[in-house]
Amino acid sequence: MANYYPMMLNIEGRAALVVGGGAVATRKVTSLLKAQAQVTVISPELSPELKQLAEEDTIQWKKKCFTPDDLNDAFLIIAATNSSKTNEQVAQYASKQQLCNIVDCEELSQFIVPSVVQRGPLTIAVSTSGANPKLAKEIKKELEAQYDDSYEDYIEFLQKARRQIIDEVKDSKQKSYLLQELLDSQFLTLTKTKQLKEREQLFEKLLKKGTIQ
Repeated sequence: MANYYPMMLNIEGRAALVVGGGAVATRKVTSLLKAQAQVTVISPELSPELKQLAEEDTIQWKKKCFTPDDLNDAFLIIAATNSSKTNEQVAQYASKQQLCNIVDCEELSQFIVPSVVQRGPLTIAVSTSGANPKLAKEIKKELEAQYDDSYEDYIEFLQKARRQIIDEVKDSKQKSYLLQELLDSQFLTLTKTKQLKEREQLFEKLLKKGTIQ
């Protein structure tokens, strides 16, 4: 089993190639688009969802079977066809400088895609390094329940509040104190109960306090 190096990859504007047009390819394309990659799909046929994206020019569709020159200029490649032979060909012709994932063969992949829980800027990734993807999905379900939709607003609040503290507070000790106090559980509780006005008032009180206790 490979020893994977966990990382968050910025692929905004980068060329991503998906070989395949079925259900698995659709899921991969959807996640790539969320990361704002420039997606090209190689497949004789597309799922209804992918066909709509192609018609809207959200993705580029090459209506054909895979050939090695399709890999030219791709930064990230995902082989997601229902043919193991085709997927293996993609791995064979991909260069070492390209990131390549073969959905049905971990051994031929340079990276694997974890199960992900996303709440706005908060991203939690779970992987068993390919040992048991179903277990990763079960853990993902548990995390989805623990970190519910309210965390999106909560994280965005923390992000904005942190930036305000950094911009307005000059004393380093005072700044460190305020950033630590920002993690007070009251802020999360007020977010979950949708008491957003009270949350802002609590933050303003903290900001004005501004002295180390």
